Amino acid sequence: MSHYLDILTSLPGLSILRQRDGHLTRELLQEPGGFGLGQIPARLKPEATTNMVCGFCSTGCGLKIHLRAGEAIGLSPQTSYPVNLGMACPKGWEALTVLDAPDRATTPLLRNASGQLEPVSWETAMQQFVGRMKSIQKEHGPHSVAFLSTGQIPTEEMALLGSLAKFGMGMLHGDGNTRQCMATAAVAYKQSFGFDAPPYTYADFEESDALVFVGSNPCIAHPIMWERVMRNRRSPEIIVIDPRMTETAMYASQHLAIKPKSDQSLLYGVARILIENGWLDESFIAASTEGFEEFARYVAAFDLPRVVSDTGLKPEQIERFAETIHQRKRASFWWTMGVNQSYQGTRTAQAIINLALMTGNIGKPGTGANSITGQCNAMGSRLFSNTTGLLGGRDFTKPEHRQQIADVLEIDAARIPTENSWAYHEIMEGILKGKIKGLWVICTNTAHSWINQNLAREMLDRLDFLVVQDMYHTTETARLAHLVLPAAGWGEKEGTFINSERRFGVIKKVRKAPGQALADFHIFKLIAHYWGCGDMFSMWTSPAAVFEIIKECSRGMPCDFTGMQDYGWLDAQGGVQWPCPSELEAPAQERRLFEDGKFFRENGKAMFYFEEPRPLSEPTNDGYPFILLTGRGTASQWHTQTRTGKSAVLRKLYPEKPFVEINPADARTLGLVQNEWITIESQRGRMLAMALFTPAVQPGQLFIPMHYEGTNQLTDAVFDPYSKQPSYKACAVRVTRGH
Repeated sequence: MSHYLDILTSLPGLSILRQRDGHLTRELLQEPGGFGLGQIPARLKPEATTNMVCGFCSTGCGLKIHLRAGEAIGLSPQTSYPVNLGMACPKGWEALTVLDAPDRATTPLLRNASGQLEPVSWETAMQQFVGRMKSIQKEHGPHSVAFLSTGQIPTEEMALLGSLAKFGMGMLHGDGNTRQCMATAAVAYKQSFGFDAPPYTYADFEESDALVFVGSNPCIAHPIMWERVMRNRRSPEIIVIDPRMTETAMYASQHLAIKPKSDQSLLYGVARILIENGWLDESFIAASTEGFEEFARYVAAFDLPRVVSDTGLKPEQIERFAETIHQRKRASFWWTMGVNQSYQGTRTAQAIINLALMTGNIGKPGTGANSITGQCNAMGSRLFSNTTGLLGGRDFTKPEHRQQIADVLEIDAARIPTENSWAYHEIMEGILKGKIKGLWVICTNTAHSWINQNLAREMLDRLDFLVVQDMYHTTETARLAHLVLPAAGWGEKEGTFINSERRFGVIKKVRKAPGQALADFHIFKLIAHYWGCGDMFSMWTSPAAVFEIIKECSRGMPCDFTGMQDYGWLDAQGGVQWPCPSELEAPAQERRLFEDGKFFRENGKAMFYFEEPRPLSEPTNDGYPFILLTGRGTASQWHTQTRTGKSAVLRKLYPEKPFVEINPADARTLGLVQNEWITIESQRGRMLAMALFTPAVQPGQLFIPMHYEGTNQLTDAVFDPYSKQPSYKACAVRVTRGH
């Protein structure tokens, strides 16, 4: 075990938080290295291997699964896969282990008259599901039931779920937990480019002369992407824009420690400097964009004194940032949740996009305005879940789009909703207002992850019928359910994921699901049968068959992948990026969008979007003098720890108990002692955490990892007006000693 732990902790830049004798310390591993294959224990003696992609984050690493008698007994990173090139992060190494957890859901569970969940047959579960959902619709109307989907199941399952719910069961309202991570990027791309289209390929990490990370900590959140940065041989400038000295910022040549949520002002100020100095790609602006003149007039107001005041940076930091973009031939701009999870995230993302457009840093190696996705299949959710848009990136409100999908699916177009669903927070508010009475939650943990957790749980408690479909029966949401449906997990079913760089990768069934657990695909088919709409899905016989269906749904769209043959072909190719239309016979492994300067808006041009920045939605005051920042804690934790918490190895790599980072100066003012338990409180809730003194956070700020159950008792339910994504990252809190 100690050798295995040595392998797991060898990733360059990996920050390990260790808890020894009740004390918490952070260790940053400085030496370059990376995960290799390690030693497969001799006792395993695999008889065969097969390849598939990892099911944790959006990186989409290739893993080699070692088999005996057709069942997985171990894994190692796939050396030839173009994503990870023989590397895996701790989560990937432990991907099989978490399938063996003792709290796996192995049989349907129904809440009985005494309030306890008890095992029932699948037939009883289906009768209860259909009977109670239909009863609610009959009493309160067809739109009184809704579903909450996920970015963590295969694309084929997402498409079947969204089609079943909306075309078969008559649901109008359904959203996914992708709303919590990627909605902002999706909307920003749609508005600016005309389609939700991340333009880059991972090779750009290695080919940039300057990499700008805005609200992004890939060293922790996407370790293999960070390893690709470490392979860059162009001596790049690494610029990190983040209030906190993150692990990524520790490696930066420029760390711009801005005031929370002042990114927009900084980016507009840098745009002004570029314009005033003529550091532009004028030919690209003229040929490939519109709205630049209005944008240039707008940002003229963001002079140095204003930007210095807004951001807290020094003038020379701002000027050096602008000069670096100009001087380096290839600049790439990367962002994740620090931008997306904001009350003004869409316009901030577009401020990043604007910098790439005005300098011509797009469509070429080492460039791009590049959103890094969170979940393993958030891109699949964005395009094929039937939640925020119709299958294939289409629009529910357009008659021609509805007819195209109806023709592919061989259904009456009248069955397709003509209006968009409520967003996630509107569905939750609909429960509070008594408009949503039944909710079906698939592979997500709303009671833990949704913002302002105490109110979220109160909302769920008000439902007449809550169904949770999950791998584990112990999640915070499953414990509130009236009915739990046991689902198979990654490695126990088939399908495809689409990663951050638009690459389709295959997952395979290499384990049997425990007990009576079924693949989500088969649960959806079972529900369709009991609901009485099974004939509508007679073509949807298997995930492979659905792959062919959604391939047709993509035809003619920017995400067209009709040229992808089948799972075996995808496997042999090492995954393939969209677009891959039928006329593309031999797709290159690494492809960028917009190489020809043509975008997806009607006139073929990208659009400059901008808007006046807004102050913090909840500023500090005398009662709540600290700004709370949240984010990923370690490379070994994932979301609500539903899976990572099941691995003994991963649990050794992060503290089991929550901690809060606080600046030593603030700790002295408050009279705190290192590692003591303190209370952090907002206007919505309170939590206990162990105090960790570190200059990584600035005075007046705190940081708590998002993974702990108490974190979202503090966060404030405010939302971006365009993407409707929650603003998890900054709210006002206070600190008191003890419990």
